[in-house]
Amino acid sequence: MKPSYSRRNFVKKTAISAVALGAVNNVPLFGQTVPNQATKLQINKNVIHKLPFVPIRAASWWCNIEDLLWGQKKIVDKIKRRAEAFANAKIDTAINYGFHIRFDFSNYFGHLNGYYANVCEELHQYDIKFMDHYSCNHVERPRGEVEFKKLHKGQRHHVLLFHDPVAAEYAQYEGHFFKDICEVDLRDGSRGYAKQYQMEAFCHNNPGFLDMHMKYLQRLMKEVPFDGIEVDDMCDYAGLTTCGCSYCRERFKKEYGQEIPVFGEKYFWGDTTKSMLQWGNYENPVFRDWIRMKIDSAADHVKMIKQVIGDKPLMSCCSSTGPIYLNSIALNLEKLAPHLDLFMLENVGTNINCVDWIKMDAEALQQKDIAQKRGNAPAMALSYTIYEKGGYLGWSLSRFWGVANWSSTHNQRLEEDPADAMETEAIISPYNNWELKNSNLNLMEGRDFVEVRLVSSSYCRDNGWRGADGKEQWDKVKAWSASLVKNNIGYRFVRSMELSDEVVLCRENTPLILDSLGCVSDSQFNALKTYLSKGKAAWLALPFGTHDEKGFKRSVPLSEELLKHKYKNLILIDSVAITDPLEKLIQKGIFHQVIRQISGDAGWAVRIRIHEDNPVIHFMNTALSAVPHPVLKDIPGIPILNDIESKIKNNNLTYEINTGKIPLSQLMIISPELGMETRDVDISDAKPGYSTLKVNLEGVKIYAVVQKPQ
Repeated sequence: MKPSYSRRNFVKKTAISAVALGAVNNVPLFGQTVPNQATKLQINKNVIHKLPFVPIRAASWWCNIEDLLWGQKKIVDKIKRRAEAFANAKIDTAINYGFHIRFDFSNYFGHLNGYYANVCEELHQYDIKFMDHYSCNHVERPRGEVEFKKLHKGQRHHVLLFHDPVAAEYAQYEGHFFKDICEVDLRDGSRGYAKQYQMEAFCHNNPGFLDMHMKYLQRLMKEVPFDGIEVDDMCDYAGLTTCGCSYCRERFKKEYGQEIPVFGEKYFWGDTTKSMLQWGNYENPVFRDWIRMKIDSAADHVKMIKQVIGDKPLMSCCSSTGPIYLNSIALNLEKLAPHLDLFMLENVGTNINCVDWIKMDAEALQQKDIAQKRGNAPAMALSYTIYEKGGYLGWSLSRFWGVANWSSTHNQRLEEDPADAMETEAIISPYNNWELKNSNLNLMEGRDFVEVRLVSSSYCRDNGWRGADGKEQWDKVKAWSASLVKNNIGYRFVRSMELSDEVVLCRENTPLILDSLGCVSDSQFNALKTYLSKGKAAWLALPFGTHDEKGFKRSVPLSEELLKHKYKNLILIDSVAITDPLEKLIQKGIFHQVIRQISGDAGWAVRIRIHEDNPVIHFMNTALSAVPHPVLKDIPGIPILNDIESKIKNNNLTYEINTGKIPLSQLMIISPELGMETRDVDISDAKPGYSTLKVNLEGVKIYAVVQKPQ
């Protein structure tokens, strides 16, 4: 029997006992020490983070302000039509988009919960899962006419229904006035404000805010049968100007024994005439500790959310994981990871710049590694678009990366919706249906073919470490990633925890790439020495180990001891910032590629993934040319992507492949761009242990896959 989702059931007040914060699910009170949740490294392929569902083909379920009228037949009928359209588009997971700044709608939670429960009812008839998605720690509060207009120009996708300045003084939920739970600006004591989004920010350490959010989640779970949830903005968008509230000051004093200095003190804040993202004196250990506390505060909040929702899968938004500037907004996916079940890369792609996708490869594979180390948890890429080709590009990248696809239009991010805008489900339907008929690969069982391991150090990022050249370690990581993609070399990430584990580190023989690891812990150093003593290979570009994992400078860099041992397979190389070390390593015969291109234009990137012991070879065009919309531009003024062309002229490609590592059988070429057409791959013997592959990609501009015939 179906549950009844009447309006009356959802507008009545949910009875929640007045339980003190921390008494439910052992949620820690502010100031309590939260144990380090970093679990043992999980890289065993048999260890699975079990979930009630795994998203593969997700799409945004867009809402607008009209949907607040739920209960009216028009809205109920619209839900039915859209659920059917999602089913026809073979979407398996609908993710809410809209009513985003959730506590701006506190007066309408009954309406929203009724609407979302109705959405769940219709989607569940087609076995489509529903994930809610919202920002919990902001309210939109534009300051003045200019900010008001800016908000309505660039943030319409939030669904804008915020309090005016008079009403805002009395806005509250569950007895917590919003004005009382905001962050405090360290400059003048005003409420913390994220100017880039015109929002006031709630403090992750404020017990009133945590109590309010906990009670909202409890009500949401009672009134809406959602399948999973994404709670956005587990960071601090107000940035380094916050937070100077009593709770943050008390926590910093208790956990680090420090006071937050007066704003502007250069020994702590650095040069505040620069952009806020560049503030901070990382030479000062007190500043580094303050950054750690801010990041830990967001992580503790995520832990509370997970404790409240229990077995419901939890995800948070993260568009980047590597650069130092993320410290200024306290965004750190690696610290959130122990409490998350799904991992998402926000691959923003509405404008013409998105065709230069190589720069996103490092982020995509690092997020994928974070997910895999969480017990092979699912990863997905969210790609925005306005027009059809952008949606196809996002779908193609998800397949190339081997992750789930979250397709989303982004019309309401523009000042005005285009007259020819399409719904997400209409854009993605042809590709989802093609995939199911022609290449329905199991993402969770596919294994990337790995030839090298690229080390990415969160210690360098956390401590704001930069080399003498002014570059951070993530700059080197991105450059290596681009070089590996262009040379068709399969790679994966090794992050700080794995580098500390000598047992896990020694399980593989693929070379380690260590470029500019300034911050290295003793356990990492010892694990690396054990690894090298077993004759395993590493490519080392200095500096190495000039600082420890807390950012303190070592009297002697660890590289000196490392090089004295003269390990057989420790190869000293130039940094990728100076030259391309790969070319020299290949020319000298130190490294041998598994797949090498012989003829045809070199614009196609190749990535091999193993499914059921069979190779699947993905081709992604790195030489794409954006066709800009003649009129439409996004908020920064960059033209919207209207179409995509290819710069490649010769698509008759020949490759030499090492069949000792990649055994080959009969293969065919397929692509959505070829419709239902299939093409054989010409495979012939080359030198012993190698075969030649001839691949004809004529008529394909963006993506193709080579796999065994079905």
